[in-house]
Amino acid sequence: MQKMHLRAKLARGDAPTALVLKNAKVINVFNGKITQDDIAIDGGKIIGIGNYTGEREIDLEGKFVAPGLIDAHMHMESTLVAPDQMARIIVPRGTTTVIADPHEIANVAGLAGIRYMIEASEKTALNGFFMMPSCVPATPFENSGAVLTRDSLAELIDHKMVLGLGEVMNYVGVINGDQDMIEKMELANHMIIDGHGPEISGKSLNAYVINGIRTEHECTTVAEMEERIGLGMYIAIREGSAARNLDTLIQGVNTHTKHLCMFCTDDKHPEDILREGHIDYNVRRAIELGMDPITALQLATINPARCYNLRDIGAIAPGYDADLIILDDLNSFNIVQVYKKGSLVADHKKALFDSQKVDPSSVMNTVKIKSVTPEQFRIKLNSDLVNVIHMTPESIVTNRAVRRVYLDLDGYFTPNKLLDVVKIAVIERHGNTHNIGLGLIENFNLKNGAIATTIAHDSHNIIVIGDSDSDMAVAVNELIRVQGGITIAQNGAIKATLELPIAGLMSTDSMENVSEKLSELRKIAYESLQISNKVDPFMTLSFMALPVIPELKITDQGYFDVTSFDWIGIEVEG
Repeated sequence: MQKMHLRAKLARGDAPTALVLKNAKVINVFNGKITQDDIAIDGGKIIGIGNYTGEREIDLEGKFVAPGLIDAHMHMESTLVAPDQMARIIVPRGTTTVIADPHEIANVAGLAGIRYMIEASEKTALNGFFMMPSCVPATPFENSGAVLTRDSLAELIDHKMVLGLGEVMNYVGVINGDQDMIEKMELANHMIIDGHGPEISGKSLNAYVINGIRTEHECTTVAEMEERIGLGMYIAIREGSAARNLDTLIQGVNTHTKHLCMFCTDDKHPEDILREGHIDYNVRRAIELGMDPITALQLATINPARCYNLRDIGAIAPGYDADLIILDDLNSFNIVQVYKKGSLVADHKKALFDSQKVDPSSVMNTVKIKSVTPEQFRIKLNSDLVNVIHMTPESIVTNRAVRRVYLDLDGYFTPNKLLDVVKIAVIERHGNTHNIGLGLIENFNLKNGAIATTIAHDSHNIIVIGDSDSDMAVAVNELIRVQGGITIAQNGAIKATLELPIAGLMSTDSMENVSEKLSELRKIAYESLQISNKVDPFMTLSFMALPVIPELKITDQGYFDVTSFDWIGIEVEG
């Protein structure tokens, strides 16, 4: 009560506040207006907007002040760095809050992985809120490092930084009343439940949302977006690395729909963050496409705050946290400073805060298999007519193709330079089964080498592609040695490796160094392995193991046909 009396006294102007930002162009995301005012701050909170005096006063000389930006849906693991390094880069770019779904690390390390991400985020200048992963594993057609049941999630659902249930990818289970999914949704029925239901429509969509799913970040068309908004769903307009939907979906934002739209990155990689920005890029791009700057800011601030019931952030108003970004120009959206709870934490893209590192040992040493041999990648066939994964450049959607391939005298598949078909394999790395799923893939254009990575959505086993059994074994054994990462082998030797020892997903190094190593690996892939520059070799490879994206994928158990929702063999039957 005493604190409330003090705040009221300060708001009345009866005493100076700890800090006043003077002469600011204050952007009001409630009414869309911009006023020339002071912002009074005390105890990390905004006390008032108007004419105030402070113990410390900073003249902003007419610069614009907006609320800190919010990423409505993202996976921290996709930045390839630990939360402290991620915060060091994205906070100076204006992102002061993220809504994170840690299902990548949860598939590897279960609750220990989620706890690590929460604790590591709390030690930074970033608001890291979390959604409990709803689908670990993503499907029953692969082996992950953990299984999270309703009871597992109950251990963390009431954590102060947990907002609800993460993206519900098992939309078939939800629509058909799968008991496991219903139990998880009931656990979070007083919270927010995130959707992940691309292309669902009509009565199926009604069945999907009836039990509380309220957001969607998988829209790729305005029609999908409008149907979901019509049911009261919030649409997170995604602009990440692999999926870029902003240019299309921005056409669906208008006077009637804008209050249910927000921005997210979902999966954005280090090179893109460093080159383009984070949520500030979404805002900047929306403005470039003709959106009113205030509307763009609403999508990046108050809208996600309201969606996720974050009452203390997302606006500049009395009682809100003093999470602020300072801009010298609204249209170019150039952020010059960032305040977090009234403290200056970034100046001209440079972080001014130190994050306390959290020991990641609980989520390291997660590659729990012994070395492999070239012989384990041999494919014995009775017929030269085979099923092949047809990879499409700039897409994670594949097709099932039937091809005639070359066999040696003993009936083993052998690559031939006249046919762009090479081997692909998934090795279960969590130590549960020792499975190796073998298959063939075309249109990757890989020659004379192999690429392997422990980033293999969503169970994150080891996935490897190559035209040489020896190089495939060398690459996989390198990942076992370094306990996760991305590597390229050629002529029996390792060309380069990005080590990702945190769950096989994240580095302990800086984002700048990770980006530099990725660029080196990409150059080798394009120049030495002759992969087409229309293909992101590492991102594309990582999605070839995801058996919820059509049409033909591969897991540690072999080929999975997403269309028929069943296993198929390498050889064509009949």
